[in-house]
Amino acid sequence: MKDNPLKKLETLGQSIWLDYIRRDLITSGALKRLIDEDGLRGMTSNPSIFEKAIAESNIYDQDIREMAFKKKDVKSIYETISQRDVQNAADEFRPVYKKTDNKDGYVSLEVNPHLAYDTKGTIEEARRLWAALNRPNVFIKVPATSDGLPAIQQLISEGINVNVTLLFGLPRYRQVAEAYIAGLEARASQGKPVQHIASVASFFLSRIDTLVDPLVEKFLEPGAKNSEIAQKVHGEVAISSAKVAYQIYKEIFGSNRFKKLIDKGARVQRLLWASTSTKNPDYSDIKYIEAIIGSDTVNTVPLETIDAYRDHGDPKLRLEQDIDEANRIMARLPELGISIDKVTQQLEDEGIKKFSEPFDKLMESLAEKSSK
Repeated sequence: MKDNPLKKLETLGQSIWLDYIRRDLITSGALKRLIDEDGLRGMTSNPSIFEKAIAESNIYDQDIREMAFKKKDVKSIYETISQRDVQNAADEFRPVYKKTDNKDGYVSLEVNPHLAYDTKGTIEEARRLWAALNRPNVFIKVPATSDGLPAIQQLISEGINVNVTLLFGLPRYRQVAEAYIAGLEARASQGKPVQHIASVASFFLSRIDTLVDPLVEKFLEPGAKNSEIAQKVHGEVAISSAKVAYQIYKEIFGSNRFKKLIDKGARVQRLLWASTSTKNPDYSDIKYIEAIIGSDTVNTVPLETIDAYRDHGDPKLRLEQDIDEANRIMARLPELGISIDKVTQQLEDEGIKKFSEPFDKLMESLAEKSSK
């Protein structure tokens, strides 16, 4: 039997987390098998995942009916279900959390996506969710909007673990890292401990290519102006962005400023690669795993991508290969009339919408199930 490629990723310093949660995954023992056999080291959730889990199955129906009978509103029902799943998953990952000295073994729960542009509301909800979950190995997911940045800083200063989600752009990534460091500095200045605080910055990748590729393809016709540039750029912007982000990560967390926090026991805010299932059928189904394997990073993937990588993955450290070419690709996008900053802002706006709509759909589904 060949070595499991997923297990090898661990030896290369990359943690694989599952981008999925559902009660039967935990109760059936399937999650424990993924941890034991594939080296799974964490789990993330979002409103879209919970919408599918609750609306498209009947495994929560009895709980929903019981809570509805007790006159619980749909938001309370959702929070009870989602928090219970996250707590149970976190308990399953607790041995990983301990074994890795609190580096891995985390499960994420997102604040209400409608709070994406509400700093105060985000802080209040994150505090409430953190207290309700009552587990050291959970993350509260906060979107990387401009309004989310001060919330991230405040929450870190209060000792709340934050998974910064819906991150697309490199300038915004610098702001996210700054918010994390400033939060740690504020906490340290109060004489409070920083060594137990964890955070990840979740870069969404495949969606970048999904948006950019059609803009590039019109330049791919033979003889078209800038066709040579277009050929190099096509399908490579997301991975190039990840490679540049990793260099920024090394610069920021290798700085003298952060070394002062390391001396107090602080941990780096790891980069987490999200949206790594392949959307374009012309690309390899493991494209967004293979090219971005790097030390001290996380890749969160759905079950189908885990199965694909177990079957035909070829793990090697590639995240720091061809850095110059990655920089060139990012620098030449304007020659094709593409502003990467506009692209990433559009993706952020669409991302909030893609989480808000399933959340609203879920509330409708819970209302329907509650009335039965």
